[in-house]
Order: sequence, then C-alpha cells, then structure tokens
Amino acid sequence: MKALVFANYDGLKVKEVDELRKILRDQGIDYLVSKKTLMKLALKKAGLKEIKVDELVGGVGLAFGYEDEVLPAKLLNDFAKTHQSLKLVGGILENKFIAKEKVLELARIPGKQELLAKTVWVIKSPISGFVNVLSGSLKSLLYVLNSIKDKKPA
Repeated sequence: MKALVFANYDGLKVKEVDELRKILRDQGIDYLVSKKTLMKLALKKAGLKEIKVDELVGGVGLAFGYEDEVLPAKLLNDFAKTHQSLKLVGGILENKFIAKEKVLELARIPGKQELLAKTVWVIKSPISGFVNVLSGSLKSLLYVLNSIKDKKPA
C-alpha cells in the first residue's frame, strides 16, 4: 500500500457510496468502511500506533492506493466536489499520518499517468522539432534542384 485516505462519508446515500466505490474500483483502489475500534486494532498490528483514529470525526471510509500515492486523494477530492457530504479528513503516506490539508495538496498533484505522459512529450518534443527542421531543409533542396532542372534547356 502506497497511500491510504480517510474520508467522512456521513450524509452520503447508499447509491452515492456505491457510485464512489465503482469509481475507485475502476482505478484499482479499494474502499471500505470500518468501525474505528477495528481500524485502531489493524493500525496497531501494522505498527502504526501513532495514528489517532479517535480524532477522526463521524463515519470513516478508507481508500487504499496500491500503485499511485496521489490517485486515492485525487478521486475522493473530485467526488467530494460534487457530493458535499463527503469530506476528506486525513490519510497515511509513507507510514505517517497526514492531515486533511496535506491530503488536499496531494489531490492537486498530477497523477502518475499524467506525469508519465508529460515526460514522454518533453522527451519527444526536441526530436520532433529536429525532424521537422531536417525535412524542411530536404524540401528546400528539392525545390532548388527542380528549379535548376526546369531552367536547363533540353
């Protein structure tokens, strides 16, 4: 697990929770709801005793990100924009608790796929420009040769 995001789901309808689960599942993120006493036991067993589950307000859902640290926060934040009942309340990153503000910062960072696409574009861009310059020179040379051929008497 790369990241875990806690979200207060109080006020969401069952249909909305199902919609959220589907969105997260489609992206490879597990979402579950658990009692705080069970979360406390699980975190203690995982060696994360410093995380204070009791401080989290209301019913808490957990979104587990296995591949991408940013994606759970980004998807929950996007869902919360259209469903005001869902509130991000914190998370775990690198085995440390992060506050709501840090989770919101994570949500603003571009996702892994977007960053990879930008990297490929940056690498490809100079090469594409170089190919265009070379093809332009070849075209100019062809035009000059054609004009010389047209001017020669047969």
